[in-house]
Formats: sequence, structure tokens, C-alpha cells
Amino acid sequence: MSDIPSEPGAVERAAFPQAARVQPKGQQTKAAIVDAALALAAQVGLEGLSIGALAELMHMSKSGVFSHFGSREELQISVVREYDRRFVEEVFRPALAQPRGLPRLRALFANWMKRVSLELQSGCIFISGAVEFDDRPGPVRDALASTVQAWLSALYRAIALAQQEQHLRADVDERQIAFEIHGLILALHYENRFLHNPGSLDRALLAFESIVERYASAAQAPRPPEPARR
Repeated sequence: MSDIPSEPGAVERAAFPQAARVQPKGQQTKAAIVDAALALAAQVGLEGLSIGALAELMHMSKSGVFSHFGSREELQISVVREYDRRFVEEVFRPALAQPRGLPRLRALFANWMKRVSLELQSGCIFISGAVEFDDRPGPVRDALASTVQAWLSALYRAIALAQQEQHLRADVDERQIAFEIHGLILALHYENRFLHNPGSLDRALLAFESIVERYASAAQAPRPPEPARR
């Protein structure tokens, strides 16, 4: 079994091979537009993106921005792919430096929390995108959903490795553990960004350790306190 799945978003990138054939200067311009679009989408959502708004932001003509994407939909998908690329580099790749098992799973979750903590003020295009595109079939929804599924697949494998290392119980479905961990991330966004409840990040970290403790194998279970000697 490979330590991690193919890089999240690979399906989407393979579906748009023309991006790899753009000339270097065009690539640089397009990358700058996508970077600005990603920052804008964090505030207004993917649905709020427009060629006109980006043209004004980049001090370019609408036709100049349009020539790099061809459509608003392709612009939205490019933003999803760029977010995915950064997510992989910030969350998954650093976790691979840790030993297999709980050290790697803890690192993955800590990196994910670090990413979330940066987005609690600006917003996350995947949280807003789930609302904007949940009932709207099409390429943008497909890009969002397949990317999240790839992230979850990486989480499944990290959990499975922890089970192989006998850090977590082997009789528990890794998808159940991942469901609970992913739920913490979604709850953190809701509790902090929407409800503005203080201490949400600390509660998420504590809840993660509770999940690990609940599913720890016998070899990893904490020892009961020794009785006090008389």
C-alpha cells in the first residue's frame, strides 16, 4: 500500500492538459490571475468570481483575462486546482516526514488545523463552495467534490497505516474514524467563523485526541493510574 494516494486534484489536472502547454509568459500571467482570484473567492465565494472583477483587480482588460480561461467556469476550476495544490503542499507533504502511524496522523491533523486557522477570518472556498454547488451538477461541483474525496482518501490511508502499526484498533472502519475527524474540521468552521465561539480551535484539538484515545489499540492505551501506596 502506498503511503498516500495520488496527489489530490490529479483527476482535475489531467482533465485540463492545455494548462501545461501555455507559454512561460502566459503561465506567469495566468498564475497571477489565479492567485488574485483565489484571494477574492475566499471573500466572495466561487460563485462571486467574475471576469470583470478580476480584470479590474489585475488592471487588465476583460478580454485579456478571458483569453487565459475562456469561461468563468474554467476560472472557477482553476481556482479549485490552485487551492488543492497549496493544500497538498501545506498539509499532506509535511506530514510524510513523520513516522507512519499516529505521529503522521497527528501531523496531518495539526497541519490541517493550521490551514483552517488561517481561513477562519478570510473564509474557505471549499466550505462556501459546498453550499453554492451542493445541488448544482457540473464541472465546478465535480472539481470540488473529487478534490475533497482525494483528501479524505489520504486521511483513510493515514488511519490505515496507524492501524497497521498497531497504534489504532484494527477492528474499526477507517472511514468511521475519518468521518469523526473530518467532522471536527467542519464544526470548527461553523463554531468559529459563523458563531464566533471562543476557544473553538482548542476544543477541536482536544476532540481529536479524544477520538485517538477512543480508538487506540490495547498497546497504545494509556495505563490506568497506579493506586496510591499506603
